[in-house]
Amino acid sequence: MNYKLLFPTYRNRYLFIRENLKRFGASRKFSRVLNLGTGEGDYDPMIAAHCEQLISCDINEHDIAFAEKMNAATPNLKYQIEDALHLSFSENSFNLLTSVDVMEHVGKPQRMTEEIGRVLMPGGLAFITFPQTNFPFTYDPINRLFGKRAIAQGAYAFGHEYLVDPVLFKQWAVQYGMEVLEEKNLSGYLIGLLEMYWTGMIQRLFKENAGNVSGLEEKKGKLRPTAKEPVLTFFTDLVIRLDFWFFKNAKHSVGKGFIVRKK
Repeated sequence: MNYKLLFPTYRNRYLFIRENLKRFGASRKFSRVLNLGTGEGDYDPMIAAHCEQLISCDINEHDIAFAEKMNAATPNLKYQIEDALHLSFSENSFNLLTSVDVMEHVGKPQRMTEEIGRVLMPGGLAFITFPQTNFPFTYDPINRLFGKRAIAQGAYAFGHEYLVDPVLFKQWAVQYGMEVLEEKNLSGYLIGLLEMYWTGMIQRLFKENAGNVSGLEEKKGKLRPTAKEPVLTFFTDLVIRLDFWFFKNAKHSVGKGFIVRKK
């Protein structure tokens, strides 16, 4: 079971990618797709269903090994180890790129944006999410009150040493030859309140690669997902709909979802 789908913030990101795959891939499959920062490979079967060829990459060799084994039955999927700041692919290689909460881990988010622009074909799309600087007070009151990374929890859990400023991201996208088609708030005040602090603590305790970095963190009680969706996701989806209804236009959200296109 993919237990992560029960967490509204995670589920929100997953739905953002799923809905846009259906929307932009309704008439035809994408020919060549890159999932940049696949982690444990949770998204790959879903993405692969909308493309002819999917390459999923990550800097963590152990996550890649797990994902490769879990998704061995997906025929159009290939895994490889890559550094998001120095991708091995040539220019204009992909007509779709997905990247889910990776930019906050690479150290140089502007450089990663440059690489995204480089490997996308002209007219190619990128679906990108990241945790943003303007997070709700209900999600992390301590870091909101006392400044950047007063504690390594809340908005700065999950190995986050920094958050991404969406205003800067939009500037980087334009700088590297892309246009922003859409910007969406992902997870507002209600979801922030429901996930305040405890989700970061749970990940630190049980997730194999809790810091989302290269290398392996051995845990006796480690959890790894499967491709199966939990039955109780209907409750998570209800929370997401309520949160979006009330806070879709608010300044603050836990994360941002962007659709960009290379000119």
